[in-house]
Amino acid sequence: MKDRMRIGDLTERARVTHRTVRYYESIGLIPSDEREGNSQHYYTEETVARLRKIDQLKKLGLSLEEIRDVIDFYFIDPSGVQPKQKVLAILRQHLAEADQKIDGLQQFRTDLQANIERFERWFKEKEQH
Repeated sequence: MKDRMRIGDLTERARVTHRTVRYYESIGLIPSDEREGNSQHYYTEETVARLRKIDQLKKLGLSLEEIRDVIDFYFIDPSGVQPKQKVLAILRQHLAEADQKIDGLQQFRTDLQANIERFERWFKEKEQH
């Protein structure tokens, strides 16, 4: 059949490695390959599309676990609304986490600056005596 391909063709078209395909299969990001009687492995156009979508979602900053939670919706919901809503929620969570980290770093910086000033005052007092 024309719409089925071997792993070499898949990796070339999706621009990923064999190892990536096998790993993504093992964690459920892409379906395991189809086997025929002679144990030949075959993939479909949907697998190419899934690999490309995974790459796009990774570039947005989603983890593989987060991608696993949303990837199927891209192939179930032709409107794209549901998967994009889920991705938006994840991105908002990432932003909230980044803001928390920034707040923590700003507090850490403030504390460092206060400690530096305290040590500098101590040294200055020692020099004057």
